[in-house]
Amino acid sequence: MTAPATATALDLRQVEQFLYREARYADEHDYDAWEALWTDDALYWVPASDPDAAPGPRMSVISDNRSRISTRLKQLRTGKRYSQSPPSNLRRIISNVEILDDADDADGAGEPGDITVAANFVLVESRERGNETWAGRTTYRLRVVDEQIRLAYKKVVLVNHDRALPTLAFLI
Repeated sequence: MTAPATATALDLRQVEQFLYREARYADEHDYDAWEALWTDDALYWVPASDPDAAPGPRMSVISDNRSRISTRLKQLRTGKRYSQSPPSNLRRIISNVEILDDADDADGAGEPGDITVAANFVLVESRERGNETWAGRTTYRLRVVDEQIRLAYKKVVLVNHDRALPTLAFLI
Protein backbone atom coordinates (compact mmCIF):
# COMPACT_ATOMS: atom_id res chain seq x y z
CA MET A 1 0.00 0.00 0.00
CA THR A 2 1.30 3.43 -0.93
CA ALA A 3 1.04 6.23 1.59
CA PRO A 4 1.23 9.71 0.05
CA ALA A 5 4.17 11.84 1.06
CA THR A 6 4.04 15.58 1.38
CA ALA A 7 6.64 18.15 2.23
CA THR A 8 5.19 18.23 5.74
CA ALA A 9 5.31 14.41 6.01
CA LEU A 10 9.06 14.35 5.36
CA ASP A 11 11.33 16.78 7.09
CA LEU A 12 14.71 17.87 5.78
CA ARG A 13 16.61 15.57 8.15
CA GLN A 14 14.70 12.48 6.93
CA VAL A 15 15.38 13.48 3.34
CA GLU A 16 19.08 14.06 4.02
CA GLN A 17 19.43 10.69 5.76
CA PHE A 18 17.78 8.98 2.78
CA LEU A 19 20.10 10.73 0.29
CA TYR A 20 23.17 9.87 2.36
CA ARG A 21 22.09 6.22 2.53
CA GLU A 22 21.44 6.09 -1.23
CA ALA A 23 24.93 7.55 -1.85
CA ARG A 24 26.55 5.05 0.53
CA TYR A 25 24.86 2.09 -1.17
CA ALA A 26 26.12 3.31 -4.56
CA ASP A 27 29.63 4.07 -3.27
CA GLU A 28 29.95 0.68 -1.60
CA HIS A 29 28.49 -1.24 -4.57
CA ASP A 30 25.60 -2.54 -2.46
CA TYR A 31 23.50 -3.12 -5.56
CA ASP A 32 20.70 -5.02 -3.81
CA ALA A 33 20.12 -2.27 -1.26
CA TRP A 34 20.45 0.46 -3.91
CA GLU A 35 17.99 -1.26 -6.24
CA ALA A 36 15.46 -1.67 -3.42
CA LEU A 37 15.27 2.13 -3.08
CA TRP A 38 13.54 2.57 -6.46
CA THR A 39 9.81 2.64 -7.20
CA ASP A 40 8.35 0.48 -9.98
CA ASP A 41 7.81 3.54 -12.22
CA ALA A 42 11.28 5.00 -11.62
CA LEU A 43 13.35 7.02 -14.08
CA TYR A 44 17.12 7.56 -13.69
CA TRP A 45 18.46 10.20 -16.07
CA VAL A 46 21.90 11.70 -16.69
CA PRO A 47 21.53 14.14 -19.61
CA ALA A 48 24.46 14.45 -21.99
CA SER A 49 23.53 17.83 -23.39
CA ASP A 50 20.65 20.16 -22.54
CA PRO A 51 19.82 19.55 -18.87
CA ASP A 52 16.62 21.60 -19.15
CA ALA A 53 15.11 19.45 -21.89
CA ALA A 54 12.80 16.57 -21.07
CA PRO A 55 14.23 13.04 -21.11
CA GLY A 56 13.32 10.89 -24.05
CA PRO A 57 14.75 11.18 -27.53
CA ARG A 58 17.61 13.39 -26.31
CA MET A 59 21.19 12.22 -26.02
CA SER A 60 21.76 10.87 -22.53
CA VAL A 61 24.57 9.28 -20.58
CA ILE A 62 21.85 7.29 -18.78
CA SER A 63 18.13 7.24 -19.39
CA ASP A 64 16.88 4.19 -17.52
CA ASN A 65 13.41 3.11 -16.54
CA ARG A 66 13.00 0.62 -13.69
CA SER A 67 13.56 -2.38 -15.93
CA ARG A 68 16.80 -0.94 -17.32
CA ILE A 69 18.04 -0.10 -13.82
CA SER A 70 17.58 -3.77 -12.92
CA THR A 71 19.36 -4.91 -16.10
CA ARG A 72 22.32 -2.59 -15.44
CA LEU A 73 22.65 -3.99 -11.92
CA LYS A 74 22.46 -7.60 -13.14
CA GLN A 75 25.36 -6.84 -15.49
CA LEU A 76 27.41 -5.38 -12.64
CA ARG A 77 26.68 -8.35 -10.37
CA THR A 78 28.17 -10.79 -12.90
CA GLY A 79 31.62 -9.29 -12.32
CA LYS A 80 32.14 -9.50 -16.09
CA ARG A 81 31.50 -5.85 -16.86
CA TYR A 82 35.02 -5.07 -18.03
CA SER A 83 34.84 -1.34 -17.29
CA GLN A 84 34.16 -2.14 -13.62
CA SER A 85 36.48 -5.05 -13.04
CA PRO A 86 37.71 -4.35 -10.45
CA PRO A 87 35.04 -1.89 -9.30
CA SER A 88 35.94 1.78 -8.88
CA ASN A 89 36.54 2.99 -5.35
CA LEU A 90 33.99 5.74 -4.82
CA ARG A 91 33.17 8.37 -2.22
CA ARG A 92 30.71 11.19 -2.65
CA ILE A 93 29.75 14.20 -0.60
CA ILE A 94 26.14 15.37 -0.71
CA SER A 95 25.42 19.00 0.22
CA ASN A 96 22.99 21.90 -0.20
CA VAL A 97 19.97 19.62 0.18
CA GLU A 98 16.74 21.48 -0.54
CA ILE A 99 13.13 20.35 -0.51
CA LEU A 100 11.62 22.00 -3.58
CA ASP A 101 8.09 20.64 -2.98
CA ASP A 102 7.09 20.69 -6.64
CA ALA A 103 7.15 17.34 -8.43
CA ASP A 104 6.87 19.21 -11.74
CA ASP A 105 10.48 20.35 -11.20
CA ALA A 106 11.48 16.77 -12.00
CA ASP A 107 9.98 15.25 -15.14
CA GLY A 108 6.34 16.23 -14.67
CA ALA A 109 5.32 12.58 -14.22
CA GLY A 110 5.06 12.52 -10.47
CA GLU A 111 2.20 11.19 -8.39
CA PRO A 112 0.24 13.21 -5.84
CA GLY A 113 2.27 13.36 -2.64
CA ASP A 114 5.67 13.10 -4.35
CA ILE A 115 8.21 15.67 -3.27
CA THR A 116 11.08 17.03 -5.29
CA VAL A 117 14.45 17.42 -3.64
CA ALA A 118 17.71 18.77 -5.04
CA ALA A 119 21.28 18.49 -3.79
CA ASN A 120 24.82 19.18 -4.93
CA PHE A 121 27.45 16.45 -4.97
CA VAL A 122 31.15 15.90 -5.40
CA LEU A 123 32.29 12.37 -6.15
CA VAL A 124 35.83 11.01 -6.25
CA GLU A 125 36.38 7.89 -8.34
CA SER A 126 39.66 6.02 -7.90
CA ARG A 127 40.86 3.49 -10.48
CA GLU A 128 44.19 2.17 -11.71
CA ARG A 129 44.33 5.04 -14.21
CA GLY A 130 44.12 7.57 -11.35
CA ASN A 131 41.47 9.65 -9.68
CA GLU A 132 38.59 11.41 -11.38
CA THR A 133 36.48 14.08 -9.71
CA TRP A 134 32.83 14.45 -10.68
CA ALA A 135 30.52 17.21 -9.50
CA GLY A 136 27.01 18.32 -10.22
CA ARG A 137 23.46 18.74 -9.04
CA THR A 138 20.96 15.95 -8.55
CA THR A 139 17.21 16.34 -8.58
CA TYR A 140 15.21 13.59 -6.92
CA ARG A 141 11.50 12.85 -6.80
CA LEU A 142 10.80 11.00 -3.58
CA ARG A 143 7.74 9.00 -2.62
CA VAL A 144 6.74 7.21 0.57
CA VAL A 145 5.84 3.58 -0.16
CA ASP A 146 4.93 1.24 2.68
CA GLU A 147 6.24 3.84 5.13
CA GLN A 148 9.66 3.89 3.40
CA ILE A 149 11.12 6.70 1.31
CA ARG A 150 11.72 5.58 -2.27
CA LEU A 151 13.25 7.08 -5.42
CA ALA A 152 10.79 7.68 -8.23
CA TYR A 153 13.12 9.91 -10.26
CA LYS A 154 16.78 10.86 -10.22
CA LYS A 155 18.33 13.37 -12.60
CA VAL A 156 22.08 13.99 -12.39
CA VAL A 157 23.39 17.10 -14.16
CA LEU A 158 27.16 17.05 -14.25
CA VAL A 159 29.01 20.35 -14.06
CA ASN A 160 30.82 19.42 -17.29
CA HIS A 161 27.76 17.94 -19.08
CA ASP A 162 28.49 20.10 -22.14
CA ARG A 163 31.93 18.54 -22.73
CA ALA A 164 33.22 15.16 -23.82
CA LEU A 165 33.20 12.92 -20.77
CA PRO A 166 35.55 10.09 -19.82
CA THR A 167 33.89 6.78 -19.05
CA LEU A 168 31.16 6.88 -16.46
CA ALA A 169 30.97 3.11 -16.14
CA PHE A 170 30.75 3.27 -12.35
CA LEU A 171 27.32 4.86 -12.61
CA ILE A 172 24.55 2.59 -11.56
